[in-house]
Amino acid sequence: MKFNRSLGLTFVAAALVTAYGCGKEEPKKVEAPATAGAPAMPGATVKIGHVGPTTGPQAHLGKDNENGARMAIDDANAKNIVIDGKKIKFELVAEDDQADPKQGTTVAQKLVDAKVAGVVGHLNSGTTIPASKLYSDAGIPQISPSATNPKYTLQGFKTAFRVMANDVQQGSVIGKEAVTTLGAKKIAIIDDKTAYGAGLAEETEKAAKAAGGTIVAHEFTNDKATDFKAILTKIKAKSPDIIMYGGMDAQGGPMVKQMKELGIKAKYIAGDGVCSAEWPKLAGGAAEGQYCTQAGVPPENMANAKDFVTRFTGKYGPIQVYAPYSYDAAMTLIAAMQKANSTDPAKYLPELAKISYDGVTAKIEFDEHGDTKNGAITLYQVKDGKLMPMAMNVGGKTEKVGAAPPTSSMKSDTKAPADTMKSDTKASGDAMKKDNKAQ
Repeated sequence: MKFNRSLGLTFVAAALVTAYGCGKEEPKKVEAPATAGAPAMPGATVKIGHVGPTTGPQAHLGKDNENGARMAIDDANAKNIVIDGKKIKFELVAEDDQADPKQGTTVAQKLVDAKVAGVVGHLNSGTTIPASKLYSDAGIPQISPSATNPKYTLQGFKTAFRVMANDVQQGSVIGKEAVTTLGAKKIAIIDDKTAYGAGLAEETEKAAKAAGGTIVAHEFTNDKATDFKAILTKIKAKSPDIIMYGGMDAQGGPMVKQMKELGIKAKYIAGDGVCSAEWPKLAGGAAEGQYCTQAGVPPENMANAKDFVTRFTGKYGPIQVYAPYSYDAAMTLIAAMQKANSTDPAKYLPELAKISYDGVTAKIEFDEHGDTKNGAITLYQVKDGKLMPMAMNVGGKTEKVGAAPPTSSMKSDTKAPADTMKSDTKASGDAMKKDNKAQ
């Protein structure tokens, strides 16, 4: 069929009238989004270092700390924080110091070279103290969640902070409780000669003597030892009522096990380095009924920790000791950056020094030395293989938790922990008289 050109044009015209006539609008053009062409908010990556022993016998404690800091970083990134007009992505740079002072300074320099904006760590006093000089020289703020030797914050470094009570506070509680609550008159002490262990033992000895106790022996080991029978046999001859250990759980576990094997009836008490969820397991059941303290309060007694505990344990398993403090240390660094509207250490350091931050462990505030103003000490006893809190001391005030510990093998007329537990909340200058060298 031959195509009629004029008829075709008529059809086309009619179609156009149908499409665009009769009051109908022409199709709208697709316009570019209003934001197109506007510059996107610039971003920046801010590195925060974490250091702890993640290999070796203390790896479970180091990893616990690292996971606490990691959760803080994840939580901060989920908030899409903007600082100085930039969307900030925080990155955790984790290093392993193997609980060794030399390795501690090596990885500290590595973090300095990586230009981290702040550091959470180290775990041990023996690594924290030498590393703190490097961070101070570089002007990098450092918050330790677990180093308790007083020397750390008494060096005069403006960059050094901690979020838990120090050994002056903890040692005074251990020494006093050994005498007044547990009824011990004759006390034997063992320490691992690290900055932490020796410092805690020294403060315990002073407090025990002040409370009327007698130190019948003070023996020494190291933080790599596993056989304590020679030391314990020597101590057994002194017939102590209680043995105090200044050191970590990797030694504290085998030590109480060997006490039982040697038939030593004395009670045992140690500080936070031993007072971990792992300690009863490392002791093979021999820690049952024995005592330890933690610089801090139990997670279930922390005002803001319920959500943290649920999320942390669901992701990483049981809290060993310091994870909540590590979380708070990281979040406090970030809060100071927000207050200063800068991630530059020189600019946010003044805000960190005067921070008042509601952490999961407590309100985070620092004194003129960098020590926490809200330090707490908790006395625990192992029951059914688990650490059970007996009493808490927060800011010099004591609160009883649970029943008083049994004292059948000692004095039966001793007072309950809540009646006797007091802590010297000031960092003692005496702690600086002896320079506790880490092994």
